[in-house]
Amino acid sequence: MALSSSCSTLKAVNSRWTSPVPKLAALRRHSLLPELRYTPNVKLTATNALRTVEQTTLTEDNKLSTYGSDQEDQESLPKPRILVAEKLGEAGVNLLKDFGDVDCSYELSPEDLKKKVAESDALIVRSGTKVTREVFEAAKGRLKVVGRAGVGIDNVDLQAATEYGCLVVNAPTANTVAAAEHGIALLASMARNVAQADASIKAGKWERSKYVGVSLVGKTLAIMGFGKVGTEVARRAKGLGMNVISHDPYAPADRARALGVELVSFDQAISTADFISLHMPLTPATKKVFNDETFSKMKKGVRLINVARGGVIDEDALVRALDSGVVAQAALDVFCEEPPSKESRLIQHENEGVAIEIAEAVAGALKGELSATAVNAPMVAPEVLTELAPYIVLAEKLGRLAVQLASGGKGVQSIKVVYRSARDRDDLDTRLLRAMITKGIIEPISDSYVNLVNADFIAKQKGLRISEERTVVESSPEYPVDSIQVQISNVESSFAGAVSDAGAISIEGKVKYGVPHLTCVGSFGVDVSLEGNLILCRQVDQPGMIGQVGNILGEQNVNVSFMSVGRTVVRKQAIMAIGVDEEPDKKTLEKIGGVSAIEEFVFLKL
Repeated sequence: MALSSSCSTLKAVNSRWTSPVPKLAALRRHSLLPELRYTPNVKLTATNALRTVEQTTLTEDNKLSTYGSDQEDQESLPKPRILVAEKLGEAGVNLLKDFGDVDCSYELSPEDLKKKVAESDALIVRSGTKVTREVFEAAKGRLKVVGRAGVGIDNVDLQAATEYGCLVVNAPTANTVAAAEHGIALLASMARNVAQADASIKAGKWERSKYVGVSLVGKTLAIMGFGKVGTEVARRAKGLGMNVISHDPYAPADRARALGVELVSFDQAISTADFISLHMPLTPATKKVFNDETFSKMKKGVRLINVARGGVIDEDALVRALDSGVVAQAALDVFCEEPPSKESRLIQHENEGVAIEIAEAVAGALKGELSATAVNAPMVAPEVLTELAPYIVLAEKLGRLAVQLASGGKGVQSIKVVYRSARDRDDLDTRLLRAMITKGIIEPISDSYVNLVNADFIAKQKGLRISEERTVVESSPEYPVDSIQVQISNVESSFAGAVSDAGAISIEGKVKYGVPHLTCVGSFGVDVSLEGNLILCRQVDQPGMIGQVGNILGEQNVNVSFMSVGRTVVRKQAIMAIGVDEEPDKKTLEKIGGVSAIEEFVFLKL
């Protein structure tokens, strides 16, 4: 579906953005973007650039300020409603209660869950609750974050979450060391038959020779999945004197080498290992990957540990491997079906650290903070966010301006973004900037709501093709970006002066003294602060133009915040950029258009 714009020279395209202040409460309730600011005394978050754009103004001393009072806004807004659908540690629940209204409802049927999420802003689950597409559809856009208390997220439909702009976070770090230690505990206990010996002695027997077990020193441990838990298991296994190999198609070789771990193929790992420890996610590719075929390739007497996901093992095939002696022992903490049948043994571990971590991630997301454990959104380090903050605002406003300059034709489909920077290519993360440009382009001309989570998906859905180019310039590498240019190709423009020599609508901006500025329109250089509203006039370059237009605006009590004139050749053509605090009425704009030296003009909302 192509995008189209109907920006008129007399009226802004996006009239629904006339006044940002009344929308603050709604944005806080319904947005993942509530709180991004880049003043020094305000906390910076990643997912809240929209409200910065709407709230930010310049004070008389050219300092950034924002509309309203956080304290007043918070007092007037209802607390977010948080549904906890599975058992969570008390510390985590208490943390959530300090932030919102918590509904702890366990063992919900799929229908009951759908009814509950329609009235919830956040949902917290473990592995037992399936958060399907139907759940997100039932939420009708209200659900802003799903928290998975644990590492795996295979029970959450990530594609549906992304489409509905819902952030998904998990709690991997609190579980990492615990899971690694548990894996090592199972490894050692299994090797030395600790559980069997304990049961024997409790039964009044004394069978020391029967339960001697095997040594770990010099044995080969294959770690299947070299992520956070796998890495920690490797550290501990090396300390036990084991030879550690690993299979993980996505693990960086240098990180493995630094730990003395050799990355090998899947078949090599399972065929040479004395012990195999599973730390892989459950995906369509890994489901029942340990089956009759893979067990047949293993050394006879191999020992298997699984503290990852039950579904990666075909449990019937494992029973056959145990019966045949191919697998000597298996230490399992997870099963295909949980809870397992009464005949199966399942060890439950209540982990308070997980409860706290997921509670903090969910509360942070509802406040507009992008968690480092976000699953379906770009990971942006806090220091990068701080550095990019004013450029995030610049990017959104350039997108908003560019789309208002497009009109008619085939609609907006092809967009090119050029980042000019003194930094190396690998030292500039543009994902957040691209998301905000996408937001600025799409929202004024559609009913879609765009945030960092769903920006790329919405762009693709709308048929928007966004390409990025990075150009190295000689400027200070202290600043991440020297300038950002947005080009829209193959469309007509409502303002011919914005069309570059290459035939595309082109605008460019910079951040000066922490404030976003428009620096180029088409082939004309300008220098205007991006605040309030903007009038662009293409005119004959002659004396008195600023005075004439200024008088027209003054007569109608429209306050001018700045003026800037850019020209290519003296006494030929120029572009005058005028910042105004109020939106001029139709008659005022007609008077400006009636000035004989003005060839065209456009009114734009920022």
